[in-house]
Amino acid sequence: MTIDYQSLAVRGVQALSPYQPGKPIDELARELGLDPADIVKLASNENPLGPSEKALSAARDSLSELCLYPDGNGFDLKQALSTRLGVDASQITLGNGSNDVLEVITRCFADADAEVIFSQYAFAVYPLVTQAIGARGVSVPAVNWGHDLTAMADAITDRTRLIFVANPNNPTGTVHHAEAIETFLDRVPANVIVVLDEAYCEYLEGAAYPDGIELLKRYPNLIVCRTFSKAWGLAALRVGYSVSSPEIADVLNRVRQPFNVDTVALSAATAVLADEVYLQRSREVNEAGLRQLERAFDRLGLDYIPSVANFIAVDVGGNSEDVFQSLLAQGVIVRPVAGYGMPRHLRVSVGLPEQNERFVAALEQALSQVGYGG
Repeated sequence: MTIDYQSLAVRGVQALSPYQPGKPIDELARELGLDPADIVKLASNENPLGPSEKALSAARDSLSELCLYPDGNGFDLKQALSTRLGVDASQITLGNGSNDVLEVITRCFADADAEVIFSQYAFAVYPLVTQAIGARGVSVPAVNWGHDLTAMADAITDRTRLIFVANPNNPTGTVHHAEAIETFLDRVPANVIVVLDEAYCEYLEGAAYPDGIELLKRYPNLIVCRTFSKAWGLAALRVGYSVSSPEIADVLNRVRQPFNVDTVALSAATAVLADEVYLQRSREVNEAGLRQLERAFDRLGLDYIPSVANFIAVDVGGNSEDVFQSLLAQGVIVRPVAGYGMPRHLRVSVGLPEQNERFVAALEQALSQVGYGG
């Protein structure tokens, strides 16, 4: 007897499509017979500087403990975050990347009777985890590729339990300043949880930008999520965290899996928080890279979405899949975002200057091949 095992899955999972990460370098090398050393990957918003030396040293020192379970409470990392952020350790929930924390939050506060609000063109994990638990996702149309916070507040109903706000937003790179975020939070009922996803917040500098940690003092229904995968350069180790009221953190830690962050990751993340030189260098390289890419797009007559994160979305003038495939053939990996409803755009992570130059040259060739461009 043949069994359709997909039909045995819960209803929300049956309709899901697996999340598609950026194509790895080794996979492209195998597919096209390329030398991995000649491939440039600008697809996954990774830090092009490589890891911090302090993080590497701490990771090496922790290897002798591989036979032991990690600290399930992440004491040292929580203390380091507590000191840096000015919060109590009881407010922190650690995750296997911020995606893990986002899923835990959704499982804690939404169910099949709930509605979860998020924006069009926002991070794919929000609708994915919402559908997986059987809740109703409410996608609010975007404005200028970013969140329409007024419309998102208007969309709140008696069934709303959770709202995701990405600031800056992935994959568009848009951002809301502090006043807009506070005006939105003022409209959200106290019994609705707002998740402020600040995965790219370390790239923001200036008083105009909101600091979610400061907002926690005024909005007890707020959860702020952050990650070590971007500006801190630890994407492979999968370390994320949320900061909330102690009461909310207590709820999250009831569902969080034990030992969800491993010893090497805990050690590296704790160490990198002390590497201000690395963080500032990450910011400087990113800012210069954004300007480099913007100048190239202007020269090529391509529209793009101004970004404050470590990536930029560019309109290639036609079906982005055509350009994407041409870039792959040249050994350059970027990220198509048709799955986000953006079939003309490619999301390009900011690389080192020479990587950005390689991408621009490959893009010019790709546009010439497919007949697109400004």
